[in-house]
Amino acid sequence: MSHETPTQPPTDSSTTIGSDIKYERFLDCVHCGLCTSACPTYVETGNENNSPRGRIYLMRAVTDGRLDLNQSVRRHLELCLDCRACETACPSGVQYGQLIEPFRVSMEQTNENQTKNDDWFHRWILFGLFPNRTRLRSAMKLARWSQWLRLDRLAETFGLTRLLPSRLQQLVNMLPSLPREQPQLPQHLPAKGPRRAKVAMFRGCVGDVMFDSTQWATARVLQENGCDVFVPPGQECCGAIHFHSGQSAPAQQLADQNIAAIAPGEYDAIIVNVAGCGSMLKEYGLHWHDSNESKRSEFAAKVKDINEFLDELGLIPPTGEIKARATYHDACHLAHAQGVRDAPRNLLKQIPGMTLVDLPESELCCGAAGTYNLTEPEMSGRLAERKLKNLLSTQAQVVITANAGCLLQIAKEARRSGHRFQVLHPMDLLDRSYRNLPLD
Repeated sequence: MSHETPTQPPTDSSTTIGSDIKYERFLDCVHCGLCTSACPTYVETGNENNSPRGRIYLMRAVTDGRLDLNQSVRRHLELCLDCRACETACPSGVQYGQLIEPFRVSMEQTNENQTKNDDWFHRWILFGLFPNRTRLRSAMKLARWSQWLRLDRLAETFGLTRLLPSRLQQLVNMLPSLPREQPQLPQHLPAKGPRRAKVAMFRGCVGDVMFDSTQWATARVLQENGCDVFVPPGQECCGAIHFHSGQSAPAQQLADQNIAAIAPGEYDAIIVNVAGCGSMLKEYGLHWHDSNESKRSEFAAKVKDINEFLDELGLIPPTGEIKARATYHDACHLAHAQGVRDAPRNLLKQIPGMTLVDLPESELCCGAAGTYNLTEPEMSGRLAERKLKNLLSTQAQVVITANAGCLLQIAKEARRSGHRFQVLHPMDLLDRSYRNLPLD
């Protein structure tokens, strides 16, 4: 590789990988290295190619035509969690997400990598099952029956789960003990007391099906805070599962279905309670440049994480006491991608009786990262172990985080290691405090 790095985009039109990225974004990185200590994969491997500045150098070299996009380069880029912790650490304001995500899309469009995301697992599970609420709800019904009849334990006892493909084993291990299915939210829930805001709730996919009790808790907390809550029909998955896997076209289709379903001008805010979804929704206006770009930008401008929204609105303090020692884990796409760090803590500190203790390395990814824990189980497992060690050091009875993937990942690691603590969303606790309900 040449050590002479150009400061202008390549003029050779045959170089297509990365050519749709604004070249100035590569130049924002001055390679100072302050991002390395914030990067989970660098912290774990110590390999400069697995650091943000290393990956930026690789992407820029490929774009310049100075480096072939070989399997080694691909591997370093694929191992990135896209947690965006480097954006928080960077003093130069490098928009790393606006580099790695479009570059991955470009990678997936090359002939050499045509079938990477076209295997059975991506086709039927990641793209076919997870984003489809109807299919996922049916799958969860089967899982609930299996748990109720203890068929899951029987299969584990006789080693039948080990006969599954490794990624399906990961998926089975990820399943928590599933509570009874909740009815779907109605299209309107009225505010309690004087109306302070009119909001639309974004349903999503995995969060809506697997954490339906948290959906209801979110709606009730909004009602308690004087919000007229609407759940517009016609919503789909936010598109993050596809986009982060380099599949831009289906993600764009889902985005356009969502902006058609939720008219942003009718609401004071579009509320989302899953950090990964919120990050994707807020960036709708950045990913695709066509006739719908302005509509996507208008939609994105109304999106608010539930913690962010309530903190700005001014929380009506709950009165129910919850006597527990708790700690809060920063979901990457809330803290780093959205910059929402203080709001959840501000809300949680208003719950009477609860002690909130700091979590070491709270900002370091737990290894969930959307579907990363299914596609990169080795690195995901290392990060989960690291996160659990820090959680146990707090001696917390309750672990709180605001993302579906983090909730599943941390709970799975706790079960695997034989440790018992509750893993809850901030809205689950606020809702219990408003209704004066104890912890389970």
